[in-house]
Amino acid sequence: MSAPVTSNVPRLKERYHSEVKAKLRERFGITNDLALPRLMKITINMGVGTAVENKSRVETAAKDLAMISGQRPTVRKAREAISAFKLREGMPIGCAVTLRGARMWEFLDRLISVVLPRIRDFRGVKDRLDGRGNYTLGLAEQTVFPEIELDKIDFVQGMDITFVTTATTDEQGYFLLKELGMPFVQREAGDGKKSKKKAS
Repeated sequence: MSAPVTSNVPRLKERYHSEVKAKLRERFGITNDLALPRLMKITINMGVGTAVENKSRVETAAKDLAMISGQRPTVRKAREAISAFKLREGMPIGCAVTLRGARMWEFLDRLISVVLPRIRDFRGVKDRLDGRGNYTLGLAEQTVFPEIELDKIDFVQGMDITFVTTATTDEQGYFLLKELGMPFVQREAGDGKKSKKKAS
C-alpha cells in the first residue's frame, strides 16, 4: 500500500489560490486570473553603515541574513567613492537576498505569524505603498527573528524588506497583502484613511 500523498504547498500560497484570488476578483472586477495581483518576490536588504570602519561586519550581517532567509545573500558594494564618508568604490557596504517561490511564501508566513508579533508594543505596520503596488517594511534589528541567538550577535543590524507585486495600483497591492495577513494599521472603512485606533 502506497504512503498517503502530503501537500508541500506553502500555507500562504494555498490561501492565495483558495481564498484571496476570489476576493480580488470580486473587489476589483478582474475576470482574467492572469491579471489578478500576486506576490512576485521579496527582497531583504541590509545596509551596513559601520562597514567603513569594520569590513568584517558585512560578513557577519550576511551570515545573519542567510539564517533569516534560508538563502545565501549577495554582498553589495559601493558604486562610487565618497571621501567625506571614507567610502571607496567597490567597498562592501551591505548585503541582500531575493526570495521567490516556496522560500518567498514561507518567509512571509514566518514574518506575519512569528516575527512581527515579537516586536515590543507592536500595533501594526504602516500602510504606505510606493505608488506601484509594492510595499517596503523596515525592521530596526535582526533580533526579532527567532533564528538569531541573542547571545551570539556582534551588533544590532536593521533591514528593509520589500514585497514586489504585480498590482497596478497601491489599492490593489494593499488589498492583496492585507488578505495574505499583513497586519497593517487599521483604516477607516470606505475612505481609505487610517483610523486613530491602531490594529493590535
